[in-house]
Amino acid sequence: MSVASLRRAVRESVSGLPREFWWLWTSTLVNRLGAFVATFMALYLTMERGHSASYAGLVAALHGLGGVVSSIGAGVLTDRIGRRPTLLVAHVSTAFSVALLGFMQDPAAIAAVAFLVGMASNASRPAVQAMMADIVRPEDRVRAFALNYWAINLGFALSSMAAGFIAEYSYLAGFLGEAALTLACAVLVFLRLPESRPVRGAEGSGAEAEHVSLGAVVRDGRFMGVVGLSFLIALIFQQAYVSMPVAMGADGFSSSDFGIAIAVNGVLIVALQIPVTRFIEHRDPRRLLVLSSLLAGYGFGLTAFAGSLGVYALAVCVWTLAEIVNAPTQTSLVVRLSPVHGRGRYQGMYTLSWAVASLTAPLMGGLVIDRYGAEWLWAGCAVLGTVAALGYWALMRGLSPEAPEAPEAPGAPEAPGEAEGPEEAKGPEEAEAPGVSSGTPAESAAERAVEAGA
Repeated sequence: MSVASLRRAVRESVSGLPREFWWLWTSTLVNRLGAFVATFMALYLTMERGHSASYAGLVAALHGLGGVVSSIGAGVLTDRIGRRPTLLVAHVSTAFSVALLGFMQDPAAIAAVAFLVGMASNASRPAVQAMMADIVRPEDRVRAFALNYWAINLGFALSSMAAGFIAEYSYLAGFLGEAALTLACAVLVFLRLPESRPVRGAEGSGAEAEHVSLGAVVRDGRFMGVVGLSFLIALIFQQAYVSMPVAMGADGFSSSDFGIAIAVNGVLIVALQIPVTRFIEHRDPRRLLVLSSLLAGYGFGLTAFAGSLGVYALAVCVWTLAEIVNAPTQTSLVVRLSPVHGRGRYQGMYTLSWAVASLTAPLMGGLVIDRYGAEWLWAGCAVLGTVAALGYWALMRGLSPEAPEAPEAPGAPEAPGEAEGPEEAKGPEEAEAPGVSSGTPAESAAERAVEAGA
């Protein structure tokens, strides 16, 4: 591919998105660059503190439980007090709790603070997704969510490499580094991101929460079906970080072998997320979700036949492609099914499905491996993928690819149009990346992305 073709491809992938999106994207990248605790918590507890593996598992479970608890609460706050205040509270709380965790010595105190870290760090997700839905046009959302997911994985890949060297020097430095970067996210949100929550007319003020209650979310059958299918998909993907290393170890592979195999996931996402998203952006989401569910299930199912590192890497390639297709498509679907003034609660419920899966998957995977063997676990993943594919096919019947967004809850005043976002938001023709001054159409965020090596 020529340089001109590459520049044109990148321009088409990132152009037309508002400035606020790029500041939100930047905050996501900075936040993930500091992902130290999630990566090295187990090693910190077992090698640095000398605790048992079972204690490390308990702390990890409490960290996940904190995420479960905060998912719904953060969704409610996102709708009640706004996206920006929720993000600020989440980032500041995460920064202080992570720093505090680095100084904890007592096992009970470590477990309690890890629970708080899980609550705080997960609380930002519904607000980020709701704000992104607010500020990006419906036709651009799949692309926007894909770019955000790309930033998450790029940041995580870079932080994992850097964190390994930091941990050799000082685990405390890792905790404080994550706290500093998370606090930087809070500053970025405070300085650059305006509130994006749609504002009702005077006749609807003060009654907003009553129109889209948590009960209304639970009674939304199609949406809750998507949440249930999302839980099945999350159960499959979570096996990569719990059951896969255990199975590889039982087969005689080393930790470095697992590191090589799982690194394929990050490399492929960084390399393929943007071009694949360009290909799928305007295609039928039902077909994409069915295909990604089958690829996820049978990608992990392929692991049952892995007798070499190459086959493990091949299996990772298959389910990584599923992840690349599923993540932006499913998140965009959640937005389409969400009433405008209930996006926070809907995103909170969607986030809950992944948080619960992060708790359930380790227990389920370990139990199946211990009692029946890893082959049965991988076969079960294939079954779950098939069930999810059938579920998406049935659930999304009648939902056209270009269907309008879900209407506001019954009885609610008419919500503002999609054009009504933050007051400072610009139209697509005026959209710029952070810090880019207006110029000719060619001087777009895309060219900055090329120059920055994005």
